[in-house]
Amino acid sequence: MTRCIRHAAAFCVLLLVALLVNTAWLQVLQSPEYGGNRANRRPAIARYQQPRGEILVGGRPVTGSKDTREQLRFERTYTDGPLYAPVTGFASQLYGTTLLEYSEDAVLSGSDPMLAGFGLWRGFSGGQSPGGNVVTTIDPAAQRAAFDGLGGRKGAVAAIEPTSGRILALVSTPSYDPSLLSGNRPAVSAAWARLNEDPEQPMLNRAVRQTYPPGSTFKVVTAAAALDAGVVWDLDEPTDSPAPYLLPGTKTWLYNEADDCENASLRHAFEWSCNTVFAKLGVDAGVRAMRAAAEGFGFNDKKVGIPFSVSPSTFDTRVDRAQLALSSIGQYNTRATPLQMAMVAAAVANGGQARPPYLVERTTRRNGGTVSTAGSRPARQVMRPTTAARLRELMADVVTEGTGGNAAIPGATVGGKTGTAQHGLGNAGTPYAWFVSWAQGDDDVEPRVAVAVVVEDASARRGDISGGGTAAPIAKAVMEKVLHAPPAG
Repeated sequence: MTRCIRHAAAFCVLLLVALLVNTAWLQVLQSPEYGGNRANRRPAIARYQQPRGEILVGGRPVTGSKDTREQLRFERTYTDGPLYAPVTGFASQLYGTTLLEYSEDAVLSGSDPMLAGFGLWRGFSGGQSPGGNVVTTIDPAAQRAAFDGLGGRKGAVAAIEPTSGRILALVSTPSYDPSLLSGNRPAVSAAWARLNEDPEQPMLNRAVRQTYPPGSTFKVVTAAAALDAGVVWDLDEPTDSPAPYLLPGTKTWLYNEADDCENASLRHAFEWSCNTVFAKLGVDAGVRAMRAAAEGFGFNDKKVGIPFSVSPSTFDTRVDRAQLALSSIGQYNTRATPLQMAMVAAAVANGGQARPPYLVERTTRRNGGTVSTAGSRPARQVMRPTTAARLRELMADVVTEGTGGNAAIPGATVGGKTGTAQHGLGNAGTPYAWFVSWAQGDDDVEPRVAVAVVVEDASARRGDISGGGTAAPIAKAVMEKVLHAPPAG
């Protein structure tokens, strides 16, 4: 009898060991496979069991959460969705997250360990912290001015505070309402298909994810390279530039859309956007100097994040002299996002120092306690301070004497550069209208804002420098809103 009991006890122990081994196998080794199985709905159910944290603009939430009383309980909502879509992105139960909803998902969903005041207790309880909030750098008045200025036209606006890198406006049109993608009903799938099939691409964030030929606005970079390299010293001396200009090593002539460009001074060429002068300056400066200037401003940088990723702006460094001439006037393979061109204007305004742009001021817990802040960001010296001072003078002349008069603001110094970027097969497409600028109020110690505007469907006459007529008024409206607001801090 005792022997049978011992056998039974040993068998029970063996069963217990087998059970423990199987449980460990399932929970430790097989956990990733089961957890990542698409049929497993428990992570999704847990994710949507509590309201998502808020994204704030100007101290006001532009997002929310709606209780649907369904299995995936809380659904994302948006206030002024089309206005802020290039900032927030969307948070969809079917299609995931984008932009700030993606890059700050850990905070917004409550999964960031920094949100828990007592992390050890949270580990024992298995609970999740309430979603935290993301405070953006966006100026709501500037954002609205940019959005209204573009109207129904296709284009984008980016505005930066030069001394800090804070992004004050980020607009892309046409836009869309992220609320259409929030839930999991059939209407969400229909909206997804409709938005993706729309030839106007409303979900494309043109401010940071679309690159354009920058046209004559790139002449700011070329002027910086030429001044730093000593190719030109005096802004008012003739530049020994023929008009038209024979592209080196070719039989192709480059012409101007402005008058009096032959042998023009740098000041006149900048004010009236003489292609021949800047093409020759780029060639005279050389590939190395042009590359150093472009990359100093941020071109060819594949790691820009604000915090979500930004498409790299490009300056081709494997070019012959003819291609370099075209690159130096913002054509050939030169491409830039509106955010990149706002960074160019900001560096000029900030004495030649470029600050990395950022969109998140701080993140907080639901009760308002700070989780993280943007902190100070190191500046990059793009050009000599004396070069920056000369460029500020040239950009101010564009507004007071040249093609950028529509950006002038009473009671402020405004610097700008117009651009008309040709594109398409044989340059047959409607030119893109560009304007980059900065503004400093008469009572301000330093420039308060730098802006870049691009309008794709400007409907300009081929002979016009359309950036001044189409894009400059939009930049002016944005700059006015920033100048009329109290300084940050």
